[in-house]
Amino acid sequence: MARKPYDVAKRTGDILVSGVALIVASPVMLVTAALVAKDLGRPVIFRQPRPGRGGKIFTLYKFRSMRDATVGEGVESDSARLTTFGRRLRSTSLDELPSLLNVFKGDMSIVGPRPLLVSYLERYSPRQARRHEVRPGVTGLAQVSGRNALGWSERLELDVEYVENRSLRLDLSIIWRTFAAVIRREGISAEGSATMDEFRGDERRGNG
Repeated sequence: MARKPYDVAKRTGDILVSGVALIVASPVMLVTAALVAKDLGRPVIFRQPRPGRGGKIFTLYKFRSMRDATVGEGVESDSARLTTFGRRLRSTSLDELPSLLNVFKGDMSIVGPRPLLVSYLERYSPRQARRHEVRPGVTGLAQVSGRNALGWSERLELDVEYVENRSLRLDLSIIWRTFAAVIRREGISAEGSATMDEFRGDERRGNG
């Protein structure tokens, strides 16, 4: 459901915040790029198609945090590919800085459900698919409520809860809580996993 005054104010804020942040953070991004190149090699930017608002596909930009998969050499799983440097990069959320370009372009927002894999689109229940009624975000309600430590059903329900209750006040609260979560380095990975386990669909999807 469209909320025109809110949507206009939010998009204006996204442009201003991402534009200023890209300029202010450019020295940090240059240093991070150099460190990524040294530890992981090139390319330093990770690019991957992700679904945005309405399921429209865009290219997500992040700093690379994993080594290339090497079949037969034990470097195939995310856990094996994620280096110590990569873990530190993720724990500080510096890997997300290039996503500010996605925000500036209009692919994403500062706050919204995180953009997940294209292959997940057909696995969502009708309710879970509502997460695509808004632009995906660099941070979101699920991220400040546990990040990757949450199970999929909880995480996706929080995404829909955000869609149903979104407001500038909620956005500001999420941004504030994001800074706190990054400082505490909470919920970076699911238990027993380098990242979030693959979403294979909700057993209750028939209930919509």
